[in-house]
Amino acid sequence: MDIPLRTHTTTQDRPAPLRHGRTWDAGVSSIGDARDAVATLLSQARPAPGLRSVQDAQLVVSELVTNAAKHAPGPCSLGLELLPDASAVRITVTDTSAEPPVRRPADPGRIGGHGLHLVAMLAADLVVTPLAEGKRVTATVPLTGALAR
Repeated sequence: MDIPLRTHTTTQDRPAPLRHGRTWDAGVSSIGDARDAVATLLSQARPAPGLRSVQDAQLVVSELVTNAAKHAPGPCSLGLELLPDASAVRITVTDTSAEPPVRRPADPGRIGGHGLHLVAMLAADLVVTPLAEGKRVTATVPLTGALAR
């Protein structure tokens, strides 16, 4: 189920954050869809984030959604929220596995298993919240202005 991007007006006549949500019933059909959702959401940000920031957010969403698809049976969901001042994007992935993600020891010779290291480097904040049926992983990725590369 897709929830369209939108801006709401709050009671103080300030726009609410831009948001996007997506749920997959059985695994993720395309990590590309999640990356595209990040690009679409951030294209509406003002001030516009720099290309590097968009790519960083896309990498984080790719890693988190891939982990959910790989390690959790059943449905998963993606939530994106651009903070009101466009200083960061909050990426939330919910899945059905109660096991928290684990960073493996660094091993440059290993293929795979580096995703959480990348997420930790790019995110200002990474929080894992246990749920009644699974967990929620939330990463906050800072955004820089369009001129910053």
